[in-house]
Amino acid sequence: MKNEVTKQIRVYGIVQGVGFRPTVSRHAATHQIRGSVSNKGPYVEIFAQGPEEAVDGFISDIENKPPKRAAILKMNIEPVEEAEDFTEFAIIESEKTKGEIFVSPDIAICDECKEEMFDPKNRRYLHPFINCTCCGPRLTILDALPYDRERTSMKEFPMCPDCAKEYYDPATRRYDAQPVCCNECGPEVYLIGREERGRDAIIYTRRTIAEGGIVAIKGIGGFHLCCDATNEEAVKRLRELKKRPAKPFAVMAKDLESVKRECLVSEEQEKILTGHQKPILLLDKKEDGEETLCESIAPGNPKVGVMLPYAPVQLLLFTYDDEIRMPSFLVMTSGNTSGAPICREDKEAIQELSRLCDCMLSHNRKIRIRADDSVMDFYKNEPYMIRRSRGYAPLPTMVQMSWKGQVLATGGELKNTFCIGVDGRFYPSPYVGDLEDLRTVEALKETIGRMETLLEVEPKVVACDLHPKYNATVVAEELGLPVLKIQHHFAHILSCMAENDCEDPVIGVSFDGTGYGTDGTIWGGEILRCDYNGFERLGSIKPFWQVGGDLSAKEGWRIAGSLLYEELQDKEKTVEWMKKLELCTEPEAKVLVTMTGRHLNAVQSTSAGRLFDGVSAILGIRKKSTFEGEASMALEFAAEAYEKTMQHPYEPLMLKPFTETAEDRLILNTGELVKNLAKKRLAGEDAGQLAYEFHQELARQIISAALTASHQTGIQKVALSGGVFQNRLLLRLVEEGLVKQGLITLHHHLIPPNDGGLSLGQAAYAMAYLQKHEIK
Repeated sequence: MKNEVTKQIRVYGIVQGVGFRPTVSRHAATHQIRGSVSNKGPYVEIFAQGPEEAVDGFISDIENKPPKRAAILKMNIEPVEEAEDFTEFAIIESEKTKGEIFVSPDIAICDECKEEMFDPKNRRYLHPFINCTCCGPRLTILDALPYDRERTSMKEFPMCPDCAKEYYDPATRRYDAQPVCCNECGPEVYLIGREERGRDAIIYTRRTIAEGGIVAIKGIGGFHLCCDATNEEAVKRLRELKKRPAKPFAVMAKDLESVKRECLVSEEQEKILTGHQKPILLLDKKEDGEETLCESIAPGNPKVGVMLPYAPVQLLLFTYDDEIRMPSFLVMTSGNTSGAPICREDKEAIQELSRLCDCMLSHNRKIRIRADDSVMDFYKNEPYMIRRSRGYAPLPTMVQMSWKGQVLATGGELKNTFCIGVDGRFYPSPYVGDLEDLRTVEALKETIGRMETLLEVEPKVVACDLHPKYNATVVAEELGLPVLKIQHHFAHILSCMAENDCEDPVIGVSFDGTGYGTDGTIWGGEILRCDYNGFERLGSIKPFWQVGGDLSAKEGWRIAGSLLYEELQDKEKTVEWMKKLELCTEPEAKVLVTMTGRHLNAVQSTSAGRLFDGVSAILGIRKKSTFEGEASMALEFAAEAYEKTMQHPYEPLMLKPFTETAEDRLILNTGELVKNLAKKRLAGEDAGQLAYEFHQELARQIISAALTASHQTGIQKVALSGGVFQNRLLLRLVEEGLVKQGLITLHHHLIPPNDGGLSLGQAAYAMAYLQKHEIK
């Protein structure tokens, strides 16, 4: 035909499992375009034939009106010189093609499906597995790409005629929706070990919760433990059964209005809460809230972790046609025993959860890859990720460097995630867990295998932590690949650089719990010069003796005693101060001081996390922690509470920022800071004020160190990473101070600053290494 053109369009990004092909087909009909669309795995390929103006309008619609859940990362458009004559626009079956692959995360239920589910006239009324092209499980049910039903765990559920009709009809919302099903043909819910199935199982579950019981519930990525979040007795019982005395529980709210009654919600936070990822958001409790939530949800914590229902079955827990009155908040905490991965199968649930709950609501759709809930804080009204998992993983972090190759990084020991790097794309895994538990190690190995299959990669090298006894290191060494061992705090900074697509060298401020140093000591409060090829240690907090092995991480009073003895250098005086500060008994103090003096069961440490624990104990805020970071969090909350009452800007202590030592690096004056705080506490000064003073003075020392390092190196960029920077007060004080000094700052956004982000930094190092070394 005259004046017609044919163009080939390749669309890269999240274009599988989001209704991309049907949307393209509808745009083709609008513009009267002939041609085809097919799913190639890494991309969607479109041939568009018609008048040039119509083809351009069609391409514009693809770019500007994609499906709601799609994420177009790039489009390649090429003219086709000798094209076949197309007679219609066709959707072609998926083909297997190697190349750039983007796997869609799981997507929360959309508003249209929610409306249908609660419409008594709809054939999917109260269907616990309702979904469409815009919503439903993706990663967690996926066996292989391209994303088609026969390559998911939905292949076990043949479609009924009505569902098949929708699936094959381009005019419907369920056209090509792989998990499509209904009450007639889909998976079914049931109670493990009981007769109830379907409707009866949901009614029994709701009644159990309403009467104060605890229920295990299988969702999209694994089991949750659930109870009434407004019932103090039920929550306390769950705490006792789960052996979790103080760590906050996440709650699920019935709707946005319920959240707003209890918490402060900004416009940006509301968008995330109600969006299609639905993470747990850490929100500030309202001072004048209705106090529906019981105190045991988050004891002594000004925040609460809240999410909205994202799976149909969760909505049915709140609303059903059985006249049972349900609370507007439910505890929804990961279904696992402490340290183990989240349960995903009935067998695991029976073994691990049956003693923790009164009944277990499961279903027969298999979960291929576990996905815990993501947890997100906000910093300066922007998302600040704490745990990146469901809804976000495995979306890649992309960098501009022209890197080529395939790498694997196994992450850290705690909060483990792994990362697969392919050229300039890095795919962090969903949250795996703490690798101290061998069940989690097995989950790590299995998920690595599954992700390598999905992404069609064969890594040439594996990166891991420098610590020789980490299970993540052991897993890396068992793979039979060349192994690169990367210092923990260096990997944190590389993670921040990669997330911010930063190619330039940086001054890295890596403040963290503990990590194995290149000198065999424990590091954790480090000032580093970093690029992707290596680092130099320019400074640290003042080293101290960490006494008592693993106990020192849980009992901050031990760190407090070591810090005080380091400064006072007088056994009797240290014991006296420890007694007056009520850190421990006199015999305990004497033993600790003796061990510190003789370096018994002790390791030299610059851990910033332990420094926070020690100060928290000295100020009488927390002497022990029942979960990682408890004492440090309490110290931050005390400082933030004091800051709200301040009438005037705080006048800093103005200690010298560095100590005079013979070390080959800058040593922050943290020892004198601790001694000053202890003196003031002994003099009866307010603990909240001193907590704020600690943050302010530590920030001032960090800023001085970064500025000195900048003068030494000529580097103007400073990257802030490590678990201590989950502390938003310290982050703000440091960042604002650095900016005032004319330095450029980088911080995290959607990759956690804690060990959950470690694998991205390791993978970036491994990829840079590959560019310089030939590995066969």
